[in-house]
Amino acid sequence: MQAWTLWLAGLPGSGKSAIAKRLRYKLEDRGVYAQILSTDELRKVMTPNPTYSEEERETVYATVVYFAQILNMNGVNVIIDGTGNRKKYRDLARNTLKRFALVYVKCPLEITIERERNRRNSTAPRSIYEKALTGKSATVPGVNVPFEEPTDATLTVYTDRMGASECADEIIYNLWGRFF
Repeated sequence: MQAWTLWLAGLPGSGKSAIAKRLRYKLEDRGVYAQILSTDELRKVMTPNPTYSEEERETVYATVVYFAQILNMNGVNVIIDGTGNRKKYRDLARNTLKRFALVYVKCPLEITIERERNRRNSTAPRSIYEKALTGKSATVPGVNVPFEEPTDATLTVYTDRMGASECADEIIYNLWGRFF
């Protein structure tokens, strides 16, 4: 079976990374293997001093899609863990990758702010919402940079109602026959 890419897109703090990890483990238990491509991890290599400018975001997302394409061509399934705040970034993946699904990790902004404030042991940048709300940053999706909600997601999971493990189960249940 041809490799696939699943993109978990949503606001910072919505639970994308937690779901990606749980999903990978649950799939491995079923004999399905996938590589997680985390935009937070890739940024450390690509842009050690990130500006989060529109141009930088375009480069990061184009690179993520390119890596996913190469991995898929070599039989490796991919889970992208990335905000994907613009439709054009997600459309690039949809139009480039042969077997692609977009999962919208939906969570109200006020909950993502609280989660980010209490986040520990994460590769994500720290205090982004605090910086955005106090005017120290002008690049946070959902606050001072648009987050274009996916209206064409293959599946939406609601992380204000379900935990990461339940969301992973929901993804597997809904996409099993199509992708896994």
